[in-house]
This record gives sequence, structure tokens and C-alpha cells, in this order.
Amino acid sequence: MAADKNNEKQIFTEDWIDEEFMRDEQTKILLNDTLRENINLKVEIQKLQEELQETTGNSQIKEDIPETKMKFTSLENPENESQFLNISCSFQVSSPVPYELQKGEALITFEEEEVAQNVIRMGRHHVHIKDIAVEVMAKPVPLKSGVRFQVHVEVSKVKITVTEIPDELPENQMRDKLELSFCKSRNGGGEVECVEYDKQARSAVITFVESGVAERILKNKDYPLYINQDCHRVAVSPYMETHLKKFQVFSGISKRTVLLTGMGDFDMMDEETVEDLIGIHFQREKNGGGEVDTIKCSLHQPYVAYFQE
Repeated sequence: MAADKNNEKQIFTEDWIDEEFMRDEQTKILLNDTLRENINLKVEIQKLQEELQETTGNSQIKEDIPETKMKFTSLENPENESQFLNISCSFQVSSPVPYELQKGEALITFEEEEVAQNVIRMGRHHVHIKDIAVEVMAKPVPLKSGVRFQVHVEVSKVKITVTEIPDELPENQMRDKLELSFCKSRNGGGEVECVEYDKQARSAVITFVESGVAERILKNKDYPLYINQDCHRVAVSPYMETHLKKFQVFSGISKRTVLLTGMGDFDMMDEETVEDLIGIHFQREKNGGGEVDTIKCSLHQPYVAYFQE
């Protein structure tokens, strides 16, 4: 009898140990899954933070702005004479939004938004390319974020910027030398109000008392500066203040452009021929299409397409 009880107790103990072991194993698996998920979330958060820093950064964007034809649009009476001292202008800038077109994909832009949206709603399209019926999928173009901002520029009529100043005198002496030099009327100068000299940058900002002096000096690109009987030609240019305002990050959606996928098997064909055949198909109303504006097909290598507002 005692032996039976001992056996029952041993079996019960073994079952309890097995059950505890199973619970421990399940807990470990659950903990490991949770840890992995936390690590993945941390990596994703870090990636998003890096993308945000790249987008905003320090709001410094370097881009060559092409020359633009300007036209007179309005006339305004100044409130006081100080408004005549500066010329100001502002520009609205929107960055193009890039999209990387992969092999086997195409972008097709329609003249009407309604046509593009109808093509996307239909989803699957059977296009005949060289007597082969190809099933392509029409999707919206997944665009990244873009930026827009305003650039305000003021050009002073009483200040000039001087560069390429020789590093031959101590800072105080060079400041005095610049003031004396730009005071000389025979060289086009006039009475100087103040000199802001940057020895390290070898540049200075000269402010004159009268507004006409700066314009007179700027008729030439350089100015004579005499130091120890040697004549140095320093560069002169307008003094401009630039301000970046209303910096915004926006998400763009293309209403007239459609992404077509499913042409990966045609990498040996001519892209222009495929573009023509796709254009013919989607210009027909019976295929749900309409008038096509542009088409770009990627069969041999990826391309980067740019979208603007």
C-alpha cells in the first residue's frame, strides 16, 4: 500500500515537473519573441529618426537656381525713405520628389486625372506586346515626401561685400586701412559709416553713409587697396541677406500618373517600342484609357523619375 502511494506521488511529481518545464519553455519563447520585436521596433524608430533628420536637417539646401525672366507687376509708394535703401524679393521653392522606377515597371501620365484614376480602379490590364498578351497591374505611384519653402533676399544699397583681402596687416590696422581706402572719392568711394572685417575669411562688409556710393563702386568687380605702396585688387560684390521662411515637408500624391508593373520578362526588347505599344493600348477608351501625356518604361535598368507640384 505504501509502495502504491509512493508510486502515485512520484508520477504526480514528474507530471508537475513536466508541466512547470513546459510553462518555463513557453515563457522563454514568449520572452524571446518580445525581445526580438522590441529590437525590430528600436531599429525602425532609429531609421525613421534618421530619415526625419535628413529631411529637415538644419534647413540648409544648396541648389543652383536657373536664370528667370522677370517682369514688372506692381507699383508701391514707400512709407519712408529707408525703404529705398534695400531691394527685396522672395521666391517660392518646391523640391522635385524622386521616384525610383525599377526594371519591369513603367510610368504613364494621362492628360486627365479621371482617366488615370479609372485605370487604377480597373487594376489588371492585358496589353499586347509583340503578339504576346501581358498582364500588367496599374497602381498609384508611392511617392516620398517633398519640401517647400520661401527664400527672401534683400540686396542693400548702402553696403557692399569685399573679399580676397590680403592677410598682411593686424586686424585693427586692416579695418582702418579698408575704411580709408573706401573713403577715397577718386576711386568712386565715399564716407564710410562702419567696417565689419573678418580676418579669417579675408572678407569685410563696408557700410556707407550715402546710398549712391555702393552702386558706384559695384560698377566694377574689383577695387584698389594700397598696402605699403603695393596695390591689391580686392573683389567687391553686392551685400545680400537671405532668409529661409515657411519651411514645410509635404506628402505628394500623383493624380495623373499611374505605375504599371509586370513587364520583367521583356528586358531584351527595345524600351521605345514597348512604350509605343503601351501608349496605344491605354489611349483607347474601350481599355479604360484616354489621352496619354508621357510614358517612361524601365526594362534594362532602374531610372529615377521626378515629380513636381
